Amino acid sequence: MIRVLLVDDHVLMREGLKQLFEFADDIQVVGEADNGEDALRILAKGGIDLIVLDVSMPGLHGAELIERIKQDPKAPPILMLSMHNELQIAKRNLKAGALGYVTKNTPPAELMAAVRKVASGNRYVVSAVAQQAVFDLSAVSDNALHELLTPRERDILNLLVKGKKVTEIAQEYGLSVKTVSTHKINIKQKMRIGSDAELMRYAIAHGL
Repeated sequence: MIRVLLVDDHVLMREGLKQLFEFADDIQVVGEADNGEDALRILAKGGIDLIVLDVSMPGLHGAELIERIKQDPKAPPILMLSMHNELQIAKRNLKAGALGYVTKNTPPAELMAAVRKVASGNRYVVSAVAQQAVFDLSAVSDNALHELLTPRERDILNLLVKGKKVTEIAQEYGLSVKTVSTHKINIKQKMRIGSDAELMRYAIAHGL
C-alpha cells in the first residue's frame, strides 16, 4: 500500500485527488496539509511513502520546501503537482530533490502511473514537460553526467566519494545492501564509469 500525504492549499484539489485514489487498491491518502509547515509536522510523525506536493502555495513551498524535506535522508519521495508545464519550473523542483513532476491537467491514468513510479523510487516527468526536455538535452554534456542522476543517486554518490562503503550507506538510509548496490550500478551506467577509482577521479574533477 502506498501511503500518500497530499499537500495543496486548495481543498477541492485535495478532495478530487482523494476520490481518484479511492479507485486504486494500492494507494491510500493518510494525511493532508494546506501549507508547508503543516506538511513538515505530519512528515515528522512518519508513516508516509509518498508526498504529492503542490508547486505554488502561500508561505513555505516549492524548491525551498523540497529542500527542507530532503534534509531527512529517509524522507519519502516527492511528486510535484503543478499548473505549469514549463520545463524550467520542473527542472528547478527536480533539482531541489523532487523525484516526479506532473501537471494538474494530467490524465488520471498517467497520474496514477506517476504515483506508483515515484513511490517506488523512480523518476517520472509528465509527457508535456518530457517532450520539452528532449530539446534541452544539450544542457547536459559529457562533462556533467552526474546531472542525470536522481536525487537519491546523487546522495549515494556523495557518500561513495567520501569513502563510505555500501553497507554503511545502506544502514544510514535504512535500505538493503542490495538496493544500494543497484543504485551504485545505475550511477556508474549513467555516468559511463567502469570502476570505483574512475568514479573518484570524476568526483574530484567536478568538485563533488
